[in-house]
Amino acid sequence: MFSGIDEVDWASMEHAYGPADDVPQLLRGLASADPAERETALDGMYGAVHHQGDVYACTLACIPFLFELVADPGVQDRGGVVELLTSIGGFDLDEDDEDEIEDVANYAMAAAAVTAGAGVFFELIADEDPGVRLAAPLALATLHRQPVRVLALLRERLPVEPDEEVRLALVEAAGRVALRHRPLAERAGKWLGMLASRADSPGLRLAALAQLARCSPDGLPGDVVPVVSGLLREMRSAPQEPGSTKEHAAPGAGPDPAAGGPPGGTAAREGDEPESGPDPAPDAEPVDPEPVASAENGRGEQVAAPTLVGRLRSLSAQENAGQGAPWATDLLRTLHVGLDDRVGDRTALLADQLRSPDRRQRIDAVRMTGGLIRAWRGSYEEVVALVGEQLSDPEPRLAEAASHVLEELFELASPAAEALAARVAGDPGGWVKEWASGPPGLSSPVKALARLGDDRALPALAAALELPQVAHDVGFAVGHLGAAARPLAGTLRRRLAEVELDEGAYDRAGPLLAGLTALRAGEAAPEVLRVLRGAPEYRGEWLRTAALRALGAFGPAAREAVPELRALVRRPGTAAATEAAEALWAVSGDADAVLPALIEGLQSDQVHDRRAAAVALGALGPRAAVVAPRLRGLLAHEEPWLRVDAAIALWEVSGRTRETVAALLTAWEQNRHVRVRVAECLARMGPVPEGSAPAHALRSELLSVRRHNAMDGGYGSHDIHEDEKLLALCRQALRGTGKGSTS
Repeated sequence: MFSGIDEVDWASMEHAYGPADDVPQLLRGLASADPAERETALDGMYGAVHHQGDVYACTLACIPFLFELVADPGVQDRGGVVELLTSIGGFDLDEDDEDEIEDVANYAMAAAAVTAGAGVFFELIADEDPGVRLAAPLALATLHRQPVRVLALLRERLPVEPDEEVRLALVEAAGRVALRHRPLAERAGKWLGMLASRADSPGLRLAALAQLARCSPDGLPGDVVPVVSGLLREMRSAPQEPGSTKEHAAPGAGPDPAAGGPPGGTAAREGDEPESGPDPAPDAEPVDPEPVASAENGRGEQVAAPTLVGRLRSLSAQENAGQGAPWATDLLRTLHVGLDDRVGDRTALLADQLRSPDRRQRIDAVRMTGGLIRAWRGSYEEVVALVGEQLSDPEPRLAEAASHVLEELFELASPAAEALAARVAGDPGGWVKEWASGPPGLSSPVKALARLGDDRALPALAAALELPQVAHDVGFAVGHLGAAARPLAGTLRRRLAEVELDEGAYDRAGPLLAGLTALRAGEAAPEVLRVLRGAPEYRGEWLRTAALRALGAFGPAAREAVPELRALVRRPGTAAATEAAEALWAVSGDADAVLPALIEGLQSDQVHDRRAAAVALGALGPRAAVVAPRLRGLLAHEEPWLRVDAAIALWEVSGRTRETVAALLTAWEQNRHVRVRVAECLARMGPVPEGSAPAHALRSELLSVRRHNAMDGGYGSHDIHEDEKLLALCRQALRGTGKGSTS
């Protein structure tokens, strides 16, 4: 084995962490008789040679030796090597990838090399090692160039395969073939449909339904929700079997190349969230190896190496201990992805899962609920209330998962308001979370309750304001409570007066200024002025911006700040001048004093500064009519956000809607992320004439089931709130509750 390995010039190549001269040692480690050494070697292959899915020259050079390993029955844990080869060779390049991926030729060569040797996986489909049999079907479905032959082999193997988890892998591979080779979808779908109705185990029927949803959703039964619910009940009542064939793979070990993610990285799917608790730090102290369930039948215990892979394997084994079917979660996730925009079916299924006596199933249902609501619009009252019920569960992971989901929902969390209030009232010690580094923050239940505008969050916010270091997000929570948080103004003012204006001033004063701004607490003008005048050099610009926003929010109540604001306005062309001009207008209403600075800001080289000036000019209304030609000139700017801000300001200063609406609708179509800003303007213009272009755009948005800002593989903490705001604005604009006309 490894003939010629020392003749390769490894030192001339590099991997993620430098010269690749250590690769031969890693390859030999994969063949070691020591399970800990094998695990360490596999960790090194994913961590350096195939780092986050990258393909280097040394990755290509490894391929022949990896094939030697999988073909040798004397090598143990070959299933992991099969998965590694599948990941290296299984990335599908498209035109966008060719433009964006560095060293794109490496991926093409890797795919060609692994595909050329994929015939070996046919021999492994009946290997004595169940771990190899588990990995081989997906390798064939992903890499082999004869999908008809692969599909036939999967069907032949299923009746004689003794291991349940391998049987599930055979079904998953059939779905992969159908997805990659659409002409075979009908053939695969018929087989999957037959399995879904006649297979001899509930797990296999569920697996068939999951793959049917992915590759041939029209073949799903009309009563898919009660069918799946019945299968889950059947699986829960079945006698528990010995540990699963193979522990869940570590991140990066065998990603789904068909999922559309970045090369080699595990593609983030809708509904996926990290497990609760911190990830193991790369430089954490080694842990003592501990035995975990064997990855292969008949091998007794397997030792988990003190690597990231080993630790995750051990944690997975502990978490799945006692579960008869730990793979059911993966099947349900696959089913949800396949159901896609069938929100009604998915919420009904989640509601059933959230009522399950199986806590693990409820944890996953909570997380999948969060993923569903982030991506799709729908009616979620029932499932949100069920998520709220998990807050009282004694299992901390379940309550924590529910808290995180509810925190993101803002107003959609209202069905869980009572459960949130009970959780907050019953856990005063958990109101604020302390972190190893960085400032403390409010807990998820407190934030979720505050974002509902529920004044039962007030005791927690008051307590957070009395801590030696104020929670960094308390000011934003105050803003969501609005007038209900007015009793906190005195404390905010007192704490701001105590802030030392040193290098840490921004971190300490920022949350307090945000709270005072939200409350428009003009009585705090003296304390805010002290901060404005004494802002230190370090982050002083940020601190001055926060102080100026507060003074602007105070309006005429901050009149004592006028001299300070006038002095700042006399520095035209700076961001501070624009911010000060905006505040001065709000406090004094003196348009003549602020116009020169704002006009100067409109000519800045920085797009951000020009946007700020445009927004400030719009606030002046007709008093700034003189700048209409300058704003009109920005309607053709390449930056869509600047075009939108200029168009809105143009309408505000001139009252002319035709050119404004045209520019806004163009931006609406070109960049979905500007839609909230555009809809705000259309709602203020209203009524939108029936049959007009704006009405068509607004109604089309309301008819869309997909959230306007939904992203594959990521999300923002305010995405749901922003999308719900967009829907409300669209309805408002169509109802015509604004002040003008878009005609």
